[in-house]
Amino acid sequence: MLASVLAQRLARRNIHYGWVVVAVAFVTMLTTAGAMGLPGALLLPLNQEFGWDAGEISSALALRLLLFGLMGPFSAALIERYGVRNIVLAAVTLTVAGLLGALVMTQLWQLVALWGLVVGVGSGLTALVLGAIVSSRWFTAHRGLVLGMLTASSATGQLVFLPLAAWLVTHASWRVALIPPIAGLSFAALLVILFMRDRPSDVGLLPVGDTGASDPVPTAGPRRPALAQAFTVLGEASHSATFWILFATFFICGLSTNGLIQTHFIPLCADFGMPPVDAASALAMMGAFDFVGTILSGWLSDRFDSRWLLFWYYGLRGLSLLYLPSSTFSLFGLSLFALFYGLDWIATVPPTVKLAASAFGREKAGLVFGWVFAAHQIGAAVAAFGAGFTRAELSTYLPAFYAAGAACLVAALLAISIRKGAGAGAPRPQTVPA
Repeated sequence: MLASVLAQRLARRNIHYGWVVVAVAFVTMLTTAGAMGLPGALLLPLNQEFGWDAGEISSALALRLLLFGLMGPFSAALIERYGVRNIVLAAVTLTVAGLLGALVMTQLWQLVALWGLVVGVGSGLTALVLGAIVSSRWFTAHRGLVLGMLTASSATGQLVFLPLAAWLVTHASWRVALIPPIAGLSFAALLVILFMRDRPSDVGLLPVGDTGASDPVPTAGPRRPALAQAFTVLGEASHSATFWILFATFFICGLSTNGLIQTHFIPLCADFGMPPVDAASALAMMGAFDFVGTILSGWLSDRFDSRWLLFWYYGLRGLSLLYLPSSTFSLFGLSLFALFYGLDWIATVPPTVKLAASAFGREKAGLVFGWVFAAHQIGAAVAAFGAGFTRAELSTYLPAFYAAGAACLVAALLAISIRKGAGAGAPRPQTVPA
């Protein structure tokens, strides 16, 4: 009722209710991602309090990242079946429960269960797939820009909360650092209850920029089980070379972002004598650059060949990772790295979604991207565990960072190998029945 009334009042001012849905999704993805990235600031205090080494803690964080991605395709199918609002509320509830349970944990298996399993599943339900679905359902015009904004909220949320968390860890305790993300998630849940709606038709509207001549609301039909629907789309997409190239490049994307920098950047800086709060501030700087870069990427993906956008994004990221070990580990010395790395932290999402939608169609784009995003988090899990392993066994993170930088250069070459017309930014030609 509140949403319908607000939609009518906004319409009288020529403001589409879709922008309200974007704002709610933005806050939800921002706070969920903040909870997701929080353990990056807690790795050292957990080691000090419980004696768990980097490899043991990284095993729990790797499971969290893996589930965060593997839930993607099933999240898309569940949203199609049960609606955006119901699934988002379930996700927020699970994430808050996992954070609250961590307040009383004392054993390593509890860390794995709470931050690995519960938080991984909960945050995975509101991963980047949510942004892809909201932008596709509510927008015909400005879709790339909206996707860039929502992607930026998710990526930036993983970084901007870290300075506060690091400060609270230093001046209070790691348990106190859990309070801000719990409060933020509770606020997001309230917004979802009040304002989130599944489709424009729920408030009597068409998508932004839609004249009614295209993209009609899907007619009601038999509902397929979410699991079966997800695997059916995977089976269809797996016959395409484009799908496997996107899968491989997004594996490398996760390998070089969430699993490596988000998880191990603060301990890496500590190895070089940089205080945790300063290291977290450098991450926040990356988050600020990422916010600009990802929104700009959405704008660019509406105008330029997505294959070449990905080439430059992965190439610059690879060079910045190869440069990092030779930089001076201070706020000034890391500024250049933060600039180049931050601008394309996850700017790869808008062109990747654009390629998926062009190659597989608008209706399947969410599910296809869900599987591609699963590859992203598999790569993140490999990096989270692998970097922790090299630190525990070799007493250095450097091999992991050099390997990730080289992998990004490979991803850049893979991106431009996608066949032109299989999603380079132009719509596919429509066949006319004889």
